[in-house]
Amino acid sequence: MSKIPLFSVKTVNANIDCLSVIKRVVESHWYVLGKEVAGFEEEFASYLGLSSCISVANGTDALELALRALGIAQNDHVITVANAGFYSSTAIHMLGAIPYYVDIDLQTLTMSAEKLKEALVSVKPKAIIVTHLYGQLADIETICHIASDANVPIIEDCAQAHGAKRHGKYAGTFGEIGCFSFYPTKNLGALGDGGAIVTNNTSLAVRLKQLRQYGWDKKYHVNQTGGSNSRLDEIQAAILRVKLPYLDDGNTQRREIAKKYNMAFAKLPLSCPHFSGEEYVGHLYVVRTANRDSFRRYLETLGIATDVHYPIADQCQLAYQNPHIHPIHLPDTQEACQQVVSLPCYPGLTQTELNSVIKGVQQYFATSF
Repeated sequence: MSKIPLFSVKTVNANIDCLSVIKRVVESHWYVLGKEVAGFEEEFASYLGLSSCISVANGTDALELALRALGIAQNDHVITVANAGFYSSTAIHMLGAIPYYVDIDLQTLTMSAEKLKEALVSVKPKAIIVTHLYGQLADIETICHIASDANVPIIEDCAQAHGAKRHGKYAGTFGEIGCFSFYPTKNLGALGDGGAIVTNNTSLAVRLKQLRQYGWDKKYHVNQTGGSNSRLDEIQAAILRVKLPYLDDGNTQRREIAKKYNMAFAKLPLSCPHFSGEEYVGHLYVVRTANRDSFRRYLETLGIATDVHYPIADQCQLAYQNPHIHPIHLPDTQEACQQVVSLPCYPGLTQTELNSVIKGVQQYFATSF
């Protein structure tokens, strides 16, 4: 039985001439912080309409360095959500800061603006990390308004939202800082790890460039505390430069697949993504069902791959049962973690494969209810 993967690197990269790009870098004999990195930073910043892009080694480093650039320190509170894979929590813990979790909106599965507003009554955070999850923009304009009134900076986690936009503005351009991952499965993916931080704040950009390389203001002169060794290499930057022009078309393909799924599943007892236009870029097509385990087992028998993004809420992770974390009641987050299932959704997914997934999902509910 042929297997339909959740994601296919081979398919997504089929039309990209990676070998000649790699050969170009190898023959340049310059592999770190060279012309390819500078070129990608300029091109990605231009794509987003921002002044600065600072590339780093991965998306988690982007979040950590963004927090450091904003002066977040030990025991500071940072508001975030708990259903997004522990990535923002990892960055917060790296600084010895304390995550303050707020619940999500069950329609978008992103931060609830209402719950954020309630949280700001009882806690004064030093920053808010807003995750645009599964390719869906959060209610970012409302959240930015609430944060501005409270004088708290916003960091956007855009690792799953490359190219998503609302009212002409891209994910990563609403808050003080935007953070991206270029892991191979992302909408804009490298051939390994990679990340970037974007901003229109010149002083933050200068600080971030120093922080990504030991805190240097010039070679061997450390000007910033908390510096790291976090650099995007030339090969990954070159690959991203070649792939960036394909991003919007790939997002359109993902969105069209999601629309077809939504139409096919409209009458099933299944919660589907709720989206409108370009604010959704289909990084993952995530449904919710109360019978997740049996649903996944059935699709597996048909050769259809699924996954769970993400099964454990951040506050439940055993490694971080922190007594300093506030009492947590996140009923919508817990419900989502128990029900979410990701189905195949990526550029190059064939109509035959798409039809097979649709048929398999429909058959499951026809036989189970």
